[in-house]
Amino acid sequence: MYGGRNTSSTGSRSVPYSPASVYSDTSTTRSSTSSSRSSVASAARSVAGVFVSCFTPPVDTRSSTKSFADSDEFKPAASDALRAGSERKRGSNRGVYATANNSTHGREPGSVKFSMEEILKATRNFSSSFKVGQGGFGTVYRGRLEDGTLVAVKRAKKSVYDKHLGVEFQSEIRTLAQVEHLNLVKFFGYLEHGDERIVVVEYVPNGTLREHLDCIHGNFLDLAARLDIAIDVAHAITYLHMYTDHPIIHRDIKSSNILLTENFRAKVADFGFARLAADSDSGVTHVSTQVKGTAGYLDPEYLRTYQLTEKSDVYSFGVLLVELVTGRRPIEPKRELMERITAKWV
Repeated sequence: MYGGRNTSSTGSRSVPYSPASVYSDTSTTRSSTSSSRSSVASAARSVAGVFVSCFTPPVDTRSSTKSFADSDEFKPAASDALRAGSERKRGSNRGVYATANNSTHGREPGSVKFSMEEILKATRNFSSSFKVGQGGFGTVYRGRLEDGTLVAVKRAKKSVYDKHLGVEFQSEIRTLAQVEHLNLVKFFGYLEHGDERIVVVEYVPNGTLREHLDCIHGNFLDLAARLDIAIDVAHAITYLHMYTDHPIIHRDIKSSNILLTENFRAKVADFGFARLAADSDSGVTHVSTQVKGTAGYLDPEYLRTYQLTEKSDVYSFGVLLVELVTGRRPIEPKRELMERITAKWV
């Protein structure tokens, strides 16, 4: 997708997985999670070789309907990534673990408890023209705050708001308030009043990774773009596991939770299932009575033992790498029986 960019140049991108020089305030390394960090780092480094041998266009088995990207009306003169390529290349040598989520227009991420009046004004009373997505949690709207900051407003479904969704809402608030990293969505604030549950986060304009792999948002992602996205996600996971006050397990790493900026930088989103990792010093492990995650990405060991560790995220990341290589979804039920589970097929 990056027209003049030689794909061999991806090997020259520095991936220094020794962030002590970046995090000067981190005096010790958590030995209990070093294997997790190593796994993520190794996967990100080796994926380049996998791409070279296995990189193939996605096969759309969902339907024969012509996608928006294939329509006659969608014939752009230049690729979106081409326009962003030079900017992305200039920024590729950034500090790997630098917490670059600086606030914009003087607003500190996570420092705001919004009023309903502010939310209604930002979204123009939840205008349908501002609606950008919908999921299990609720509906997502684009909004603009008074200071000009563009945000995504996640509004929980009132009709299905229950104890489980309440737990997910509180989990997302707690987690987002603790983290700040270039490859994680910024958290600006929330509203919890009556039956309203709203989370306000950074607006990332270029859709999800899954949408790009399906070619329904923008153009086909080339090898260089996919490799950079894989490395960005690896950085985010390593930060969550190693460089927060307490290690955080995301539990739902998947392509539809990876948002892309205009310059095709990847940002991990949706922390509704996130949990703090167990305290290795106390010997306590997380044992869950209800497995959380998405089919196809779930760690088999977690499914078998109900014990949650950082390795569960590493497994999901591995599935994501296969998805990036093949363009296929983890599970594709319309394919032949032996080809339905992509990881096994590969």
